[in-house]
Amino acid sequence: MDLELAGKVAVVTGASKGIGLAVTRALVAEGANVVAGARTVTDELVALSDAGQVLAVAIDLAEPDAPAELVSRAAHFGGLDVVVNNVGALKPRTTGFLDVTDDDWQTTLNLNLMAMVRTTRAAIPLLVERGGGNVVTVCSVNAYLPDPGVIDYSATKAAVWNLSKSLSKEFGAQGLRFNTVSPGPVSTPLWLGENGVAATVAKSMGVSPEEARRRIVEAGGGFSTGRFTEPEEVADLVLLLASSRAGNVTGADFLIDGGLTKEL
Repeated sequence: MDLELAGKVAVVTGASKGIGLAVTRALVAEGANVVAGARTVTDELVALSDAGQVLAVAIDLAEPDAPAELVSRAAHFGGLDVVVNNVGALKPRTTGFLDVTDDDWQTTLNLNLMAMVRTTRAAIPLLVERGGGNVVTVCSVNAYLPDPGVIDYSATKAAVWNLSKSLSKEFGAQGLRFNTVSPGPVSTPLWLGENGVAATVAKSMGVSPEEARRRIVEAGGGFSTGRFTEPEEVADLVLLLASSRAGNVTGADFLIDGGLTKEL
């Protein structure tokens, strides 16, 4: 299937690893040009940049002016057609709500919600100027499944989903589409890295990371597939939504959670 993304220009946030890196690679494979923003430009991004389709930008998107600066770099490729809001962070709150401080809340809100707000706000005029475009935001299964263990993360992801739908109503007539993708646990450093969610949960439970991962897979009735989602699977869904093949899809959210969510 031709996604008709060849020659399009995309901005991807949080592009150095995990889902963001998978999305960047997938866009490049489809012939798109990508402005890839990340706090650290990894070797993987450098390798992609060498081919000429990727402009890797080292930038801290938690800083108020950084998202607009990143979006402005799309001028390097002559315009902007697609935005993938992927940057975010999750810190397990293993000691409960009462220990989550104002600073903790502010940090989570700033990166998970405000980075998306600022990136999208800077991008919309460029997308309108182009005659239309797509914004796909990586949300989370926790928008559906509030969890005290990730209470601040869950709240921000619900806000991201709500905001995306509101924007789809405001800018639909100008040719802009806004959708979200809500993964469950994904095989990325965020979940499975040395200091990832599984390792943090394992430490609090006094079990091995492998045991913690097994319990995560089995929690809440278990994943129907019995495994974590792969980042490339999330990227495939993001690219479909960013393409003209999904031209009448907007204001929607798509779960990719291995069957973890059981509700209708």
